[in-house]
Amino acid sequence: MGKIDLIDNGWVDLVFEGKNQAYGAYQLRKNTGARNLKAIITMFVMFAIIAAIVIAKVSIENYIASQNAAIEADVELQSLAEKKEAKVEKKDEPEPEKIEVERVKSSVAFTVPEIKKDNEVKEDQEMKSQEELQQTNTAIGAFTVEGNDETAGEVLKAKEVIAEPEPPKVEETKVFDVVEQMPSFPGGQGALMQWLASNIKYPVVAEENGVQGRVVCTFVVERDGSITDVKVVRGVDPSLDKEAVRVLKQMPSWIPGKQNGSAVRVKYTVPVTFKLQ
Repeated sequence: MGKIDLIDNGWVDLVFEGKNQAYGAYQLRKNTGARNLKAIITMFVMFAIIAAIVIAKVSIENYIASQNAAIEADVELQSLAEKKEAKVEKKDEPEPEKIEVERVKSSVAFTVPEIKKDNEVKEDQEMKSQEELQQTNTAIGAFTVEGNDETAGEVLKAKEVIAEPEPPKVEETKVFDVVEQMPSFPGGQGALMQWLASNIKYPVVAEENGVQGRVVCTFVVERDGSITDVKVVRGVDPSLDKEAVRVLKQMPSWIPGKQNGSAVRVKYTVPVTFKLQ
């Protein structure tokens, strides 16, 4: 049996050969191919319209999203700029040093000899001649002062202030391996070993299998003495390693280490020994 083409109407003539073709069934089936073709074309057109609508919708949504993202970026940049401007503070001008003296004599400031051009020298900075100094009854001092007690007062003198050097700043986040004053457990090393021995719970699995040994751990003693970042650097058994980490995290606060007189973060190593009785 050959293939039947549903669009071609040849099979209709074959079926109704020798029959009454004036019957309505023949006329109905005679137009089946045209109807099938029209239905197929209609389906393709509808599919194309739906696809165009979907593509247009996706394109519009992408365009709107990109515009919203651009607007949000502009708003964010503007807010960042406003925050930076708000953080800019005007530097306060240093206040002039106040000199408080109860009883002083009147004095004229002594001008230190310095070679300058005539147009650069102010009137109050000109050096007094010897004759002028001999004729005046005013004392020579470090400042020009109108005194309040010429008899018992003193000539105002300049005080030299020696600034103390600032101690070197230590980074708060840096972890030291060795410092001037190493951290310590309250009561010393013996108290630490005793605390570990009284707080360790021997794992049942390790005890039944006869597993024992020494687990080496490291941790960081923070600036406030708390313990953080507990790690196993040399383990023995998973159960023993887990118990060593647990008991070290439960330790009380240590005495923090110090560098240049300031508390710092220090890395410390402690062996935790597991021994069967």
